[in-house]
Amino acid sequence: MVRGKIEIKRIEDMTSRQVTFSKRRKGLLKKAHELSVLCDAQVAAIVFSQTGRLYDFASSDMQKMIDRCEIHRGEYFGAERLQKQQYVRELKNEMAIMMDKIEILQLHCRKLMGQDLDSCSVEELKEITTKIEKSLTIVRSRKAKLNEDNIEKLKAEIVAEREGLNERSRLRQMENNMLSFQFQEQPLWMQSRSLESEKNAHSCSSGNMDLSDVETDLSIGFPQNRV
Repeated sequence: MVRGKIEIKRIEDMTSRQVTFSKRRKGLLKKAHELSVLCDAQVAAIVFSQTGRLYDFASSDMQKMIDRCEIHRGEYFGAERLQKQQYVRELKNEMAIMMDKIEILQLHCRKLMGQDLDSCSVEELKEITTKIEKSLTIVRSRKAKLNEDNIEKLKAEIVAEREGLNERSRLRQMENNMLSFQFQEQPLWMQSRSLESEKNAHSCSSGNMDLSDVETDLSIGFPQNRV
């Protein structure tokens, strides 16, 4: 019969928990004894129950094995501690070097700004003057380059605007030429009629004339004698 797997978690029932502890404790100590005999190893096992009772097994003297464990643990953790301390010292040294560099750079910046110059010699002042002049030259050249770029941009915008105006003028001239050509192709009587119609339309639109005020010779019915 195959034994099913059980879930590894705390047993809530106290009686079952005590029975399981007793069985598994005996099995653990038995396995430790078998390991020491089969493999000629030094094995020690220490178990405390829930009530604080001690159960132990040692293939040799327990105290000697505990002392040996303490020595080994001290060597292991001591080497790790020394490694950590060395790493911390390296970090501190690197941080001190960086702080010195930052302080030197800050002092140099203050000198370039005209501060803390009392301790400077003549040679140091000359060197600072040379650096400032070089920096001014670079800044001025950059400023001139930006101004040139802005001028070129403005020129390009002006040229584009002029080209747009020229294009509109050219289109307007083409329209005028086309209208002139069409007008010249018409007969004289159509030109005069066109001129009269344009004149009448212009006079009507400008004077806002009422059609009822216009006199005509047309009449409906028999002709009557006019005085």
